[in-house]
Amino acid sequence: MQSLIRLVLLGVALALSVPATAQDRELPYWASISAEEVYMRVGAGAQFPIKWVYRRKGLPVRVVRLMPGWRYVEEPDGTMGWISSSLLSASRTAIVTGEGLADMRAEPSDAADLRWTVEPGVVGVLGDCSEGWCEFDVEGHIGWVEERRLWGPGEP
Repeated sequence: MQSLIRLVLLGVALALSVPATAQDRELPYWASISAEEVYMRVGAGAQFPIKWVYRRKGLPVRVVRLMPGWRYVEEPDGTMGWISSSLLSASRTAIVTGEGLADMRAEPSDAADLRWTVEPGVVGVLGDCSEGWCEFDVEGHIGWVEERRLWGPGEP
């Protein structure tokens, strides 16, 4: 019996000593969806009803609350709900917003050569941002997009 008590106490001590690195981040922070299909739920747990199903790997989200194993997130259109932390990545992405096509330029300037145009809703990997422009990579097509046309750069 004494061995069982020691084993239980050891388990509790180990559980309490494990650093909660995912919990250490200051809120809010940016994350992105890391799976092909993700459920947003109305509560922090698999027992809660599904609010929305995402099929947009890489979609940026803003994490605004933490619960063990769960994150309360806001997505680009303002929808908020709980997503399992295992389905989120720290990779910084952005989504094109606004009306009409957004220019993707060779350099961070209106005068730079136009490389491509991207539609609202296009998701890409976010690079460095400066002076109102962000480096943006859409499946290997890399250029600079005006920061005002993206949801995901800057401080969350």
